[in-house]
Amino acid sequence: MTNSLLSQQLDALLTNETNFIANLSNASALLYQSLSDINWAGFYLYDETNDELHLGPFQGKVACMHIKNGSGVCGTALQQQKVLRVDNVHEFAGHIACDSASNSEIVVPLIKDDKIIGVLDIDSPSLSRFSLEDEVELVEFSKTLLKHI
Repeated sequence: MTNSLLSQQLDALLTNETNFIANLSNASALLYQSLSDINWAGFYLYDETNDELHLGPFQGKVACMHIKNGSGVCGTALQQQKVLRVDNVHEFAGHIACDSASNSEIVVPLIKDDKIIGVLDIDSPSLSRFSLEDEVELVEFSKTLLKHI
């Protein structure tokens, strides 16, 4: 399988860079400028001590700072350790409305060597914004990112 252009760009951007926060910051900026029809792209990082996600580098409006494991789309993706694509967040039980303009969401858990790093979270103001193709591309993007962490 050929790497997507987005993953290739990320790999080139992060080559020889070892700073965790810098890499997440540039990854969120790359997503935000490259994907159409989104209003938030960023990361929540797992805090094992409190069993919750903490806001990490992102692009978009201000966001929730703490998300309990199992809460909302991000916390549920973390708990289930699987990608969640939600066509209408307002129909998702326990949805956390950080930005009322968001209508759909995709969350990709970030796990490296069986260690939970956090999640990649992307929101859109449109319903049903994220397709299976988007999911495949963002999983690949996440794998590329994890190579640099």
